[in-house]
Amino acid sequence: MRADDVYAACCPCRDMLDLLANKWSALALGALEPGPRRFGELRARLQGVSPKVLTATLRRLEEHGLVTRTVFAEVPPRVEYSLTDLGRDANGPLALLRAWVEANIARFPVKP
Repeated sequence: MRADDVYAACCPCRDMLDLLANKWSALALGALEPGPRRFGELRARLQGVSPKVLTATLRRLEEHGLVTRTVFAEVPPRVEYSLTDLGRDANGPLALLRAWVEANIARFPVKP
C-alpha cells in the first residue's frame, strides 16, 4: 500500500479523516461558512456543544490548517475564527453530507 492510501495503517491522512468525521468538526466548519465568528456565536449555533469540547475542536481545526484564530488587540480582547482555503475546500463535501443527513432524517431508525 502507498503511504498516501487512507486504508493504510501508516497513512498520515487518517488523522485528518478522523477530524473531519467528527460531528463537532463538521458542524463547526459549516457554522463558519458564512464568515468569521466569535466563540460565543459558534457555541450558540452549535446547540449542545460544551465550551470545553468546542475549544478542543477549534484547536484541532486550527492545528490542521482548516481554521484561523485571530486575536484583536482590544479591551476586552476579541477573538474570531474563520475558515482557511483548506477549510473552505473541506467544507464542500461536508456540506453535501450535512444536506444528505437533513434530507434523509425520516429514513433513519428511531433510537430506543
